[in-house]
Amino acid sequence: MTNRSVSAATRAFREPPPAAAPRSRAPRRRRSALSWRRRFAPYVFVLPFVLVFLAFSVYPLFFTLRLSFTDWHGSGAAHWVGLDNYRYLLTNGGFWSSLGNSGVLWLLIVPAQIVLAVLVSVLLNAIKRLRGFYRVAFVVPFVTPLVAVAQIWIVLFDQDNGAVNALLGAVGLPPVGWLVTSGWAKPTLALLFLWKTTGFVVLIVLSGLQQIDRGLYEAASLDGAGRVRQLWSITVPLLRRSLMFSVVLQTLAVFQMFAEPYVVTKGGPYTSTTTAGLYLYQHITRADLGTGAANSFLLVIVVMAGSLLFVRLLRAED
Repeated sequence: MTNRSVSAATRAFREPPPAAAPRSRAPRRRRSALSWRRRFAPYVFVLPFVLVFLAFSVYPLFFTLRLSFTDWHGSGAAHWVGLDNYRYLLTNGGFWSSLGNSGVLWLLIVPAQIVLAVLVSVLLNAIKRLRGFYRVAFVVPFVTPLVAVAQIWIVLFDQDNGAVNALLGAVGLPPVGWLVTSGWAKPTLALLFLWKTTGFVVLIVLSGLQQIDRGLYEAASLDGAGRVRQLWSITVPLLRRSLMFSVVLQTLAVFQMFAEPYVVTKGGPYTSTTTAGLYLYQHITRADLGTGAANSFLLVIVVMAGSLLFVRLLRAED
């Protein structure tokens, strides 16, 4: 090797390597922007719902709560009265009578509806042919306009010209004042509510029934358990969550019942069908909005207490 080549190699070894070209910051900025987008994109998508919820749920709730402590009739300034509206309602016989009417309707509706929903769901689940037709048939009353159904009920249960009393007369029984006597008005309304809403409860129970493992029934059959024993020992316990959900929903619906008594009986006879929802509506028609707001909050407390009681009882059984 020549001296010239050795010196060139030594010079190349001693000299520092050429500086690398500076990296562009554009990719890093793009990655940072993409990271921020991914982080905040869920909040952006949820924001419209949050705004609507705050505007139409949270704000009216707090406005109504504040209104319940005032005397306001829809115009002018609202006068602060403190707990006077609540004292008036808690010492008013009409308020407690409306709660009692709703409680009686609950006893006539919800237990019978749960039993019917379980039996109908079991039958629908066992039917192989025309299963879809029968499911639709049970849902049709629920989607039928309530005012139309109420008018049909008025025609069917009319004391003088109703079809039901005509059938009773055909078998030699006297006519019954279904909608004009205090003893029969509540059962007639309860029958209307049952016919209208049981199909919805059937769908809820049927969805829970289809989640039960069929192997449990096969094992029970091998152990000698009959259909009734399987229903009581397997179906009902495993449907407890669906039944709990249905009871809470129907409790809310019964205590909010308004259109049925308003159209069919006008709250009569003798306020026997004035439900909690209809009693609340009467405050609105009188423009007594402060008392109506207090009534609504008392009704919410009662319904929540009842719903929590049912949930606790069912969880205790679990």
